[in-house]
Amino acid sequence: MNNVLLDLKKRKRVKNMYNYKRLLMFPVLLMFVNAQPKGWTPELSININQISDLNFSNSDKIAMVVRHAQIDDEKSEYLNQIWLSDTKINNIRQFTYHEKSSTHPRFSPNGEFLAFLSSRPKKQQIWVMRTSGGEAWQFTYEKQGVGSFKWSPIGDKIAFLMIDAKTEQEEKNEKEKKDVILVDQNFKYSHIYLKTFSTKKDTSKASRITEGDFHITNFNWNPNNKAIVFAHTIEPTINSQFVSGDISVVNIKTKTVKDIVTWEGKDENPIFTPNGKSIVFTSDGGKIEAIGLSDTYKISSNGGKPKKLAETPNRVANIISVSADNNHVFIIDANRTKSEVYKISLNSNDISPMLNLNGRVASAKISDDDKKIVFVKQELDKPSEVFVSELNTINPKQISNFNPTEDFPKLAKTDVITWESKDGLEIEGLITYPTNYKKRKKYPLAVIIHGGPAGVFSETFTGARSIYNIEYFASNGYAILRPNPRGSTGYGKDFRYANFKDWGFGDYEDIMSGVDKVIDMGIADPKRLAVMGWSYGGYMTSFVVTKTNRFKAASMGAGLPNLVSMTTTTDIPDYLVAHMGGEFWEDYETFEKHSAIYRIDKVQTPTQVIHGANDLRVPFTQGQEFYVALKRKGVPTEMVVYPRTPHGPREPKLLMDVSPRILAWLDQYIKR
Repeated sequence: MNNVLLDLKKRKRVKNMYNYKRLLMFPVLLMFVNAQPKGWTPELSININQISDLNFSNSDKIAMVVRHAQIDDEKSEYLNQIWLSDTKINNIRQFTYHEKSSTHPRFSPNGEFLAFLSSRPKKQQIWVMRTSGGEAWQFTYEKQGVGSFKWSPIGDKIAFLMIDAKTEQEEKNEKEKKDVILVDQNFKYSHIYLKTFSTKKDTSKASRITEGDFHITNFNWNPNNKAIVFAHTIEPTINSQFVSGDISVVNIKTKTVKDIVTWEGKDENPIFTPNGKSIVFTSDGGKIEAIGLSDTYKISSNGGKPKKLAETPNRVANIISVSADNNHVFIIDANRTKSEVYKISLNSNDISPMLNLNGRVASAKISDDDKKIVFVKQELDKPSEVFVSELNTINPKQISNFNPTEDFPKLAKTDVITWESKDGLEIEGLITYPTNYKKRKKYPLAVIIHGGPAGVFSETFTGARSIYNIEYFASNGYAILRPNPRGSTGYGKDFRYANFKDWGFGDYEDIMSGVDKVIDMGIADPKRLAVMGWSYGGYMTSFVVTKTNRFKAASMGAGLPNLVSMTTTTDIPDYLVAHMGGEFWEDYETFEKHSAIYRIDKVQTPTQVIHGANDLRVPFTQGQEFYVALKRKGVPTEMVVYPRTPHGPREPKLLMDVSPRILAWLDQYIKR
């Protein structure tokens, strides 16, 4: 027997360990539930498990990643483990156990093995296990670690992405403390590597397949096992991925690369049809659309002119897979406050929605034989779980119970509502009532504005972990309005582009007309209003307090009050410039008109400022500018800085701190 496999004794021990750990899987969650019978807490939310990255083996076995928080003692981190479900025997079991996370599970074509990513030896490597059980063995031994990977169609190789290694001179300079950084120079690109699969320990390095000054973002195999199609950008930067992206094919034997799609704009997520004759991909259609546009196209695998397929209503298509008969592509996209899977013809303009379900669907996968679909679904009053259905007749069956709801405290009621903005545009949003809501009684209202601006508030579980904990605010006597103003995704391209060169104006009216709607409904007390938001939501918060004194308190999270300095310091300048219609030196008036910092003299509302110390998306100085200006002007303010934090808290304990800290700020100015 191969030394990487467990003997029968070890198998029994692992099985017993599994049964023991299964019993202990959710004690922390239940402890918090039982300890907090009177209302919802951030601790409850942080212990709700997140599920992602579903994958099929044939049409019966399903792999998934389950993420839970570790907040004991000095720990404040998330741990991911892989679980397996066998729908034939209605069984689900934990597959990986380790103090380090395991992610990105991918079955071998014959279903005998499961490969995954883990940083067990410090750097992230590919590990492999037999699906029947046993001990995992390390497959890659790359010094700098590896990224995403895919099995070859016949399972004899694994291709993966890896970032260029440091040169010997760069390593020497680093040791000698002479490692000077040259901005936008000496890029480290991501390229494709290939390694032959073996069940025996093999510490040899993989073969590099692609070369050049371009950065590969994703790839897929040709079913003939001889070529790989990949998408690549000109630079390994976040900003580059907003405005560039071409598609090429590499022959894995000769390593020759052929360009397939090279027009302007962003082309990504290429996938071969099962017969290998065509490539399906998403694109903005040969024009830079940094605000956000992604339609589906088909092109011959030999190149030629791309053919545009039917548009989804929202036009932000994400490819799931191509049908086994080569006639359709399956797409997932936002649809107002929900999400939908669409079936798009490769030969006509036909498109049809497939699910028509309440709530939000994510991580959808379709079996290779097109018989089943699996997805993660959550609803306003139901946390995420895994569902599977026959593809031809949608009738979802829940196959997981990672987040049992029986002992949850009472949940607040949430409704989807619509209203008319000042210019007549229909706006949609979510209103959550206080947990113990009584008709004819008026309550303080917290208005929460989403990021983006192309974000969206959807019908997700209101108790889920988030910066703004909806159930926590509701259990503390607040009604919560979450509007989807113009600029939001889910409502089509025209709506998403409707705030072009109009930040802080049309969207402001959308939000304020929503506030008036909730007041007219008899829910909100007009004298007890609060406003808050993160990122673009923080921007809108900063702008709102320059235009009205209706809000008694505000909290700006990772906001950008100065669009001029934001453009020159953010890691995504093209996204902002696209919304403003050009560079700031070409049109100072527009940038200043839409910057709250230039209207700071009008602010009277007590405003809390929250920011991450390591934020590159909206640099820390943006929050600092607003805080210092408010303080010097004499407006009540405080600044909260979360250490080690990029564009939003990544550590559970810091995330748990946000909502209570905001509520404490509101309590100084608003009576509950």
